[in-house]
Amino acid sequence: MNLTESNLYEELRAFLQDHQVSTNETQIEQHSHDESYHKPSAPDLVVFPESTDEVSAVVKVANAYQTPIIPYGLGTSLEGHVIPYDRGITIDFSQMNKVLEVREKDFLVKVQPGVTRSQLNKELKKYGLFFSVDPGADATLGGMAATNASGTTSVKYGVMRDQVRDAEVVLADGEIIHTGSLAQKSSSGYNLNSLFVGSEGTLGCITELTLKVYGIPEHIVAARASFPSVNNAVEAVVSILQAGVPIARVELVDEPSMKQVNLFSETNYKEQPALFLEFHGNEAGLNYDVEFTKEIVADHQCEEILFEKDNAARNRLWEARHNLAYAYVHGNPGKKLMVTDVCVPISELAGAIEHAREKVNELELNGGITGHVGDGNYHILLMMDMDDPNEVKKAEQLNEQIVDYALQRGGTCTGEHGVGIGKMKYQQREHGEALRVMEKIKAALDEKEILNPHKLVHQKKRGL
Repeated sequence: MNLTESNLYEELRAFLQDHQVSTNETQIEQHSHDESYHKPSAPDLVVFPESTDEVSAVVKVANAYQTPIIPYGLGTSLEGHVIPYDRGITIDFSQMNKVLEVREKDFLVKVQPGVTRSQLNKELKKYGLFFSVDPGADATLGGMAATNASGTTSVKYGVMRDQVRDAEVVLADGEIIHTGSLAQKSSSGYNLNSLFVGSEGTLGCITELTLKVYGIPEHIVAARASFPSVNNAVEAVVSILQAGVPIARVELVDEPSMKQVNLFSETNYKEQPALFLEFHGNEAGLNYDVEFTKEIVADHQCEEILFEKDNAARNRLWEARHNLAYAYVHGNPGKKLMVTDVCVPISELAGAIEHAREKVNELELNGGITGHVGDGNYHILLMMDMDDPNEVKKAEQLNEQIVDYALQRGGTCTGEHGVGIGKMKYQQREHGEALRVMEKIKAALDEKEILNPHKLVHQKKRGL
């Protein structure tokens, strides 16, 4: 059905202004893909609501016409979450981008879903607060909640699910609910926060979030430590965690990736496997943690460890780490980036990364290994020629091999990027009969299967 010629389109135009409903070719193309390698597919139209009531009204119309709804933040997802394979209506939340309330005494903030991480932290800085989840990309908070994002600081502060105190959600029939409260804890009812955080828009549209925030640390120290091998670096991380050092960030960057960092960021770092570290706390405590960490990494043949206390120097260090994916893209023109994402128990991490490097070399692929190794999560950054079927096949083969390795050892097929369409084929193996429960929840909350179809779980009416 061509929605621009249907009664549905006219019904939307009855309560949305001209600039809020778009069939512009550029807008349609922009919303046909995310940052992944997955095949694009265009929506019929894009809407830009400015309030929860407008989102509810859009969803009610879509439900009446059994038309797919795809929530959209900034399109930074990596597993095809926002690609509308059944066409339909993409709801772009960019106009719902207000920080609604800062409750500094409660360490809470209330935001609309289109607020970005950097936008929120700029506002929170006025109150001496910050929001902890740092996935690298300047994603929207609604998108981060939808995929249960994490990132560099999760080893200390936790993942997105740990920060959500309450969410306002529009269900498939347009009903508006709240999933939590302002209280620090509750034993009342099912944990709906955890149900909707990570549901990838398949159970409802998040229209407001109440998030936990933190006081800006009194002192912050960053460091870069170089090792003769990835195994030495990973074993050092395990020792740091076992020693109880309250580290805030600990990131692995392997040797090929350090070369890309230097080329792209114009740095002069040692081109060896490295750990990027950060410590938060008071001055006395940090001094102790720094000295203890020096002793630990020395036991694992650390060849150099440099500490940065200056704010500008710390920012340069983390900017280089965050720009690693773009460094690979910039260094491989004409190729597409594929980012793998598995998470294993910490005790299995060294073996998992060693296995990953062996497979990259065996398949003769161009890729580097990085990750939030403090919580067992690592990525392979692969550059693929999408016009070379053999190269694409080898990249997919590698992805399957590292997922298989993780699942055999009690890990997961995705630590933070989410399922989307890219990881659906692993859901049965990872979850077993629990997947049936997820499918029943989906069916109960989205009977007509309009909410982000083809994502996360298989559905009875539609299939790829």
